[in-house]
Amino acid sequence: MSATPQRPSRTRRLTLGAVAVAATAGALAAAALPAGADSGDRQGGGYHHKPSRTVDVQLLSFNDLHGNLEPPAGSAGTVTEKQADGTSKVIPAGGVEYLATSLRKAREGRPYSVTAAGGDMVGASPLLSGLFHDEPTIEALNKLKLDVSAVGNHEFDEGAVELARLQNGGCHPVEGCFEEGKKFRGADFPYLAANVTKEKTGRPILEPYTVWKKNGVKIGFIGVTLEGTPDIVTANGVKGLKFHDEIETVNKYAKKLDRMGVKSIVALIHEGGSPASTAYNYDCDSPGAGDGISGPIVDIAKGITPNVDALVTGHTHQAYVCTVPDPSGKPRMVTSASSYGKLYTDTTLTYDRRTKDIVRTSVKSANHVVTRDQEKAADMTSLIERWNKLAAPIANKPQGFISADINGRGSTAPEKPLGDLIADAQLEGLAPADKGGAQLALMNPGGIRSDLVFKASGSEGDGVVTYGEAFTVQPFTNMMNVVDLTGAQLITTLQQQVSGPNEASPKILQVSKGFTYTLDLTKAGAARIVVDSVKLDGVAIDPAKTYRVAMNEFLAGGGDGFPVLKEHKNKLVGASDLDLFNAYLAAHSTASSPIAPPAADRITVVK
Repeated sequence: MSATPQRPSRTRRLTLGAVAVAATAGALAAAALPAGADSGDRQGGGYHHKPSRTVDVQLLSFNDLHGNLEPPAGSAGTVTEKQADGTSKVIPAGGVEYLATSLRKAREGRPYSVTAAGGDMVGASPLLSGLFHDEPTIEALNKLKLDVSAVGNHEFDEGAVELARLQNGGCHPVEGCFEEGKKFRGADFPYLAANVTKEKTGRPILEPYTVWKKNGVKIGFIGVTLEGTPDIVTANGVKGLKFHDEIETVNKYAKKLDRMGVKSIVALIHEGGSPASTAYNYDCDSPGAGDGISGPIVDIAKGITPNVDALVTGHTHQAYVCTVPDPSGKPRMVTSASSYGKLYTDTTLTYDRRTKDIVRTSVKSANHVVTRDQEKAADMTSLIERWNKLAAPIANKPQGFISADINGRGSTAPEKPLGDLIADAQLEGLAPADKGGAQLALMNPGGIRSDLVFKASGSEGDGVVTYGEAFTVQPFTNMMNVVDLTGAQLITTLQQQVSGPNEASPKILQVSKGFTYTLDLTKAGAARIVVDSVKLDGVAIDPAKTYRVAMNEFLAGGGDGFPVLKEHKNKLVGASDLDLFNAYLAAHSTASSPIAPPAADRITVVK
């Protein structure tokens, strides 16, 4: 990292859209980036002979890194591979030391190669990155030679002003510079936010598009996040911003790029879907009954203009390489590379120099595993060691003990053992009358970012939970609220898990001990909640009675598609979720008496 504030001098291949960037509190103006010359590729100089009519451009892409510089722990750090005989194989994957090696190998012999990301590069990050407001991740992405990224919803976790700092550089406004003599230089790549504008001016907060150039080859990139970002980010993170329809925005800028003579266009969309199989190498275009992909990205892909040649997506943390018909009925590639740097997608775009467009029938794409049996990239190892040294005094402090893995993010079940543990910690910490008098706790599953893994991550010893590991599980440090909800509102809350915006992709809240109900997945929508099964300590919930409920401030604000929770009354603000979690670990475990994984038997699931 340079000790001077100047941005790096390497020649860019990216020409940014000429859109004036509005300022938020004086900090949102994006620094103008130099236009790239055709010969400025990272693999070396261009050809000197007369080019052929077509050239294959390699598009490498990934999404939802979430600051996972080190290999993700436990089941959250694996991918599933379908074998020829129909069985499945679980492969450990991820970590930027291996991602860098994979991408660099993939680029070898490919003079036309561009690397793009589908958003959520930062946010909800492990302590190694999160403790330093994700500066280590931006530095790693610079070293990866990332060319462009869409913003995701988590890029807004700390607000638009902080996002602008990650783009443009400068030390943190409160905590300052983290390394003596070194000023954070910001991202070498442009973050694209075409569908995010300032409410006051209507202008994009960051560049909406960029154009990659090499020896006369031009490919435009448009970046958008999901329109529903305000529903899944804290109110402060999106204050003063407006999020627009993904289809309308992409079509608007595709038309503009076309007028500029840019006929080859890729959309980077932080929204996704769910394939019928969790195997990364699943044939998404298989014609079998029930095969294919579902979710929001399908309708988005069907609505985006045929002028866009491929879609790089994300958000759902799924792996897929699918074709979805464009509005003209022609198949178009839609990809996603899981999450946490466990996969990357390699797409071949055949560029026709005469038409300046992609030959869509020639587009090929595949996901590849970032395996951990390959050589580590030395520069990434050095980066991790440098930041780990700064984080060590905080990260390595023991918080408690567990007897086995307690799965959270890696669990596919509606009720997760780690979700139960977190909810119990929140209830215990906020049950005393002077702390809020909570009778039950609700935890959103998306706030659980990892597993608790029994095997030691460092020198702490097996079964020891360090502060860094606890932080990785709950990196948002949300403040806890205790509120009044009626029994009727509680039942509506449960119904909103599986109806409205959550019907297609249910968000099952994790519940504290004593709160039980039946989830009937054979039914549809709100009917999936068996109302007369909802009980607290064995007693049926009374719709007319008032209950004191603990939840984080994100849920209390109606986040994750739970508008009924905004109707709460008598709010009391308590400690942070992380503080309550660590206090619970300390109070309930010792080296000789560790915490065992909860049974996860509070929600009865009927399939």
